[in-house]
Amino acid sequence: MSTTTPIQQLQRYFGYDSFRPSQGAIIDHVLTGNHAMVVMPTGMGKSICYQIPALIQSEQQPRSLTLVLSPLIALMQDQAQSLTSRGIDATFINSSLDRQRRTDRYERLSAGDYQILYVTPERFRKQEFLEAIGKRDVNLLAIDEAHCVSQWGHDFRPDYTRIAEIRERLGEPTTIALTATATSECRKDIYRQMGIDPNEIRLFHEGIDRPNLHLDVEPVFDESEKLEKLPSIVADPDFGGGSVIVYFSLIKTLQRFSDHLLSRGIDHVCYHGDLPRNVRRNVQDEFMSGDRDLVLATNAFGMGIDKQDIRIVVHAETPGSIEAYYQEIGRAGRDGAPSRCVWMYAQEDLMTQMQFIEWSNPDAAFYTRLYQLLAEHPEQCHAYGFDWINGQLQRRSKHDHRLATALSMLDRHGVVAGPHPPACYDVVADLPPRLQDEDVLAEKKRRDQQRLYAMVQFAAEEGDRKEFLNRYFG
Repeated sequence: MSTTTPIQQLQRYFGYDSFRPSQGAIIDHVLTGNHAMVVMPTGMGKSICYQIPALIQSEQQPRSLTLVLSPLIALMQDQAQSLTSRGIDATFINSSLDRQRRTDRYERLSAGDYQILYVTPERFRKQEFLEAIGKRDVNLLAIDEAHCVSQWGHDFRPDYTRIAEIRERLGEPTTIALTATATSECRKDIYRQMGIDPNEIRLFHEGIDRPNLHLDVEPVFDESEKLEKLPSIVADPDFGGGSVIVYFSLIKTLQRFSDHLLSRGIDHVCYHGDLPRNVRRNVQDEFMSGDRDLVLATNAFGMGIDKQDIRIVVHAETPGSIEAYYQEIGRAGRDGAPSRCVWMYAQEDLMTQMQFIEWSNPDAAFYTRLYQLLAEHPEQCHAYGFDWINGQLQRRSKHDHRLATALSMLDRHGVVAGPHPPACYDVVADLPPRLQDEDVLAEKKRRDQQRLYAMVQFAAEEGDRKEFLNRYFG
């Protein structure tokens, strides 16, 4: 049986005559059954590296399936819809679907439909999904935003740490991990978490340079100076004609800036986690369609955004790491046109990020108290819920977020029955030594602090800031 070549598939479905650098080599490598780690700048075509092999394998084996683990519902929906618009049999299964539509897709999956399927790692908790996927030959597993796999990565997803278990369940398929942001240390941890020997996976590192991005650090003294400068930055005539994102760490800061811009008659929309889901979706739709070209957002906005003409990205507050910063500026200039990335750096912002680090790193005593509370008072935990538990563990502040981190870690280590209430209050295993080891926990906190300090070094860099990024990501 003859099979079309990768370049023929590229021309037929995507309309390109040739691959970008390394895409062809990555595709050939994967098609011969070899694992790959792909580090490639945002907007440079990482997805093609698993989509073309998926099409070729489905020609060779009708029940072949490429499974893509993707972190965000919006992201997978956009990718699946883009593929189906090109005539590719792709879909997603996630919590946005009602029960009937999920059941229909499970049945079609079992029957052999779909060349490419997008799911979150959490889907492997669902028995119906496990039964359906068990009837298919998953020849290729693609892990999108692979930095989520690593404990040192800047995104925390407990189920991403179960990749080795997922790979084993699927029969150890050829695996391709893809990200725009992974340091050498992060990559090593990704290999370990995937259960793949470093000698058995080839690194394709395309660097992180985006020549069309102009990186500016604007030192400011305080918030009032930021408010004074922001209107002229978002209206920079040298980078007009497109959309603008202004990023914030705190919702309350975002709201103050929104009020200020409104008082100046500057039209915009806001996006953050406290807004209802339908409002967030409407904001995203308005932004993507071009009806609104300025959005003030927390970092919850962006991973599902594939908008070509974002001309300006502003960080109105200091990001917590170089990884987070690079991920967010990566949304600018995907069309290749000049785009500006401005970080308004005030030293007082570092206190906010230091507080975030504290919340992200409970100590051993906190884990022990939480475990004892869940184990010894299950009725009260179920009856009174999260706020009551938080009040029992600490009296300092209702805004102390250590409990959310600790529950996620208990889930990650299989101590509780699930990631969300009420399952996260049900103890099913002992507290592991790792969460009682002060040295291990202190090392994780130290690394988080180092990543924040790298932002300070980046701000102080007197040479080429892009070269700083190249050194950092190795």
